[in-house]
This record gives sequence, C-alpha cells and structure tokens, in this order.
Amino acid sequence: MARYLLKRVIIFAITLWGISLASFSLIRLVPGDPVLLLLGERQAGPEVYARMQRTLGLHLPLHQQYLTFVGNALRGNFGDSIVSKTSVLHEFFARFPATLELALMAMLFGIVLGIPLGVLAALNRNGFLDYSIMFTSLLGYSMPIFWWGLILIITFSVWLGLTPVAGRIGMIYDVPSVTGFMLIDTLLVPEDRGEMFVDALRHLILPAIAMGTIPLALLARITRSSMLEIIGEDYILAARAKGLSKFAVYWIHGLRNAFIPIITIIGLLVSTLVAGAILTETIFSWPGIGKWILHSITSRDYPVIQGGILLIGGLVVIINLSVDVIYVFINPRVRIS
Repeated sequence: MARYLLKRVIIFAITLWGISLASFSLIRLVPGDPVLLLLGERQAGPEVYARMQRTLGLHLPLHQQYLTFVGNALRGNFGDSIVSKTSVLHEFFARFPATLELALMAMLFGIVLGIPLGVLAALNRNGFLDYSIMFTSLLGYSMPIFWWGLILIITFSVWLGLTPVAGRIGMIYDVPSVTGFMLIDTLLVPEDRGEMFVDALRHLILPAIAMGTIPLALLARITRSSMLEIIGEDYILAARAKGLSKFAVYWIHGLRNAFIPIITIIGLLVSTLVAGAILTETIFSWPGIGKWILHSITSRDYPVIQGGILLIGGLVVIINLSVDVIYVFINPRVRIS
C-alpha cells in the first residue's frame, strides 16, 4: 500500500507540474497584451508601458517568470489579479462554493437517474427499454453543453416560464454569504427562508441538468455494462436458486458488486464537470470559477488564469487520487496484485 501511494503521489506531482507549465505557456500564445488591455492604447506610452510591465513582472524572460510563478505557488501565493488587484486565492475560494454547489447537484442528478437507468437497461437486455435508454444516453452524451443549455433556457424559461434564465437567486433577495452554498445560506436567513430557498433551487435546476446530462449518460452506460457482467456470476445464480426476490438479487447484491467501476467513473467525471462548468456558468451567468476564468482569458489576466487552472487541476488530481485509494480498499484483487 505504501509503495502504491508513493507512486500515486509522484504521478500527482508530475501532473501538477504539467498543468502549471501548460497554463503558463498556452495563455502566452493567445494574441493580446495584458498591459495594453489594462492601460488602453492611447494611454500606454513607452514609459508608462515599461513601468507597468515591471510592476506586473512581465519584463522578465519567460523562464524567470515561470520559475517565479512556481516558487510563489509552492508557498501558497498565486499572485494578484491584474484587473481587480485582488488575491487570486481569495477570488478563487470566493467563487468556488458556487461551482461546487452546481457540480454536486449535477452529479446528484446524474447518479440518481443514471445508475437506475443502467440497471433497468441491463435487466431488459436487447429489449425496447434497453435500446431506448442506450439511445437516449448516447444522445445526451453527444449534445454540446452550450447548445443543450440554450435549448433548456428557451423551453423552460422563455416558452414555459417555469425557471429563471440566469444567476443564483433573484435580485430582490439579499442573502448573506455564510457557507457560500446558496441552498444552505437561504435556510439560515431568519425571514422568508422558504421562499428564498425555492427561488435558489429554481435557479439551480437548469444549470444542473445541462451540466449533469453527460455524467448521467456515462453512468447509465457503465452501469449497464457492469451489471451485464454481474448477472451471469455464480453467486447471482445461487441467490436466485435460494428464492430471493429479483429486487434483492439485482438491486442489492448485484448492484453492490457492480459499483467498483462506477465509483472509478464518478471520480473521473469530476474533470468533465470542471470542463463543463466553464460553458455552463457562462450560458447561465453562474458566478463560479468557470465564468471567472473565461472572463480572465478575454482580459489576459495572467495570474488568474495560471493560478485558477493550477488550483482546479490540483483539486481534480486530489479527487482522482482519493478515488484510486478508495478503489484499492473496495477491490481486494487490486491489493493482491
């Protein structure tokens, strides 16, 4: 176990290094000068331009800029935003609860619907229900998030008027940020907590569906494949021979053993949710880290892009490392090997 964890930690460090190098390099390939964007072409005289470059540290060679960025990041200093002059770490954690709340609801949507649909498809193999579920899951996986999000807005917000178009809560409400999770903070307000909670939930429904469609489709397909392998096992046949109900055999004993690959996929889906957060938050004006980073790319805010991507990458790698450790404890065959 110690050797396994050591290997994973080494991979973790190499992955973070690769993320830091990619985030530092790729943004500098994008056309545009952050100094000119900040000062404006008319005000960016030679002296003012050079002074601003020195202030931002952009006058140094690229390798020195990178080493400075990595050295500061190792000390927990990701710099200050060029635009807002605020600490990148502070801005990240101020917006992270909104993204985490959306991602958790999207994952909950995918798990609650995807796993049962996958089991139903496996139990009705090659039947109408199986083909319908698999066709729908393939369609859900293939739809671009930006297109699917717009379809949801047009259908449920514009035509039916059932949900709000954007934001986390109505502008008429003033909800103090205690935990950063709007659904929790609305319940902590002394007055009108029920009305605020319902409004926050209505704002969350469409972004969660748009973001959770791909996890739903993947979980349905993986659950079906895993259940098909489990159904033919000897212990399933023995349980049926003992007279256990189909529910107990398939939904309890079978599904419990099919969870090993499902847990792995749930861990890998975290990166999918993070990538989907950028598009989803932009479409629904959700004030999370995805929209924050996209806005920083358009304004060439180097510290925010570098620090934000590195922090997101670190969280994704940590979650995947945790999933690998959990997988080892769940599956004895991995420990033996």
